[in-house]
Amino acid sequence: MTGMEQYKKDFIDFMVACKVLSFGSFTLKSGRKSPFFMNAGAYVTGGQLRQLGEFYARAIHEHFGDDIDVFFGPAYKGIPLGVAAVIAYSNLYGKEIRYCSNRKEAKDHGADKGVLLGSGIRDGDRVLIIEDVTTSGKSIDETVPIIRETARDMTIVGEVVSLNRMERAGEGEKGALEVIQEKYGFPVRAIVTMKDVVDYLYVPGKAGVITDGIKKEIDAYYAEWGIR
Repeated sequence: MTGMEQYKKDFIDFMVACKVLSFGSFTLKSGRKSPFFMNAGAYVTGGQLRQLGEFYARAIHEHFGDDIDVFFGPAYKGIPLGVAAVIAYSNLYGKEIRYCSNRKEAKDHGADKGVLLGSGIRDGDRVLIIEDVTTSGKSIDETVPIIRETARDMTIVGEVVSLNRMERAGEGEKGALEVIQEKYGFPVRAIVTMKDVVDYLYVPGKAGVITDGIKKEIDAYYAEWGIR
């Protein structure tokens, strides 16, 4: 496939090899029956997390540049994502960015008591949210107030996710990424989209990762749930 950056092709291969992106029949939290599923919890080794951080760092650098002070990874899956990304960003681009996450329950003792884990968020900070995937946009409704309550003069510059599923959020006609941007005023970018995935992995008539049968199921899914 032409026109796609090499790191995006590599990331798609990486997700499949790590069994993070699977094809078959899955029931999502929303109740939708999906022919594909992404589980970032399947990244479990040091090598996998090192590579994952590099993919995030490249996408962040491409879409947001260097003017960022903090990567915020919402608990729980966002914690290793944020840590992996700050390490990779330092190695690849020489920029030291702090990481921050939230606790599900505030800690009431010690020097680091409170709701935040890692770095605090200070006045003037520019914060980027890092998540795995968003379908409905509901998780961000919990994350944004936590960040905004920590400092009065800070900016959420955006959010980056692994995969844009490109489907409607709830019963509306817009996708989750568009809904988040309209509601909170910051952009959301993905390392890859499902269109990227299908365009790269599907070869008509070939018994690859996406067969002709799976392709038909994906097309049917997007006919019902895809962004209008």
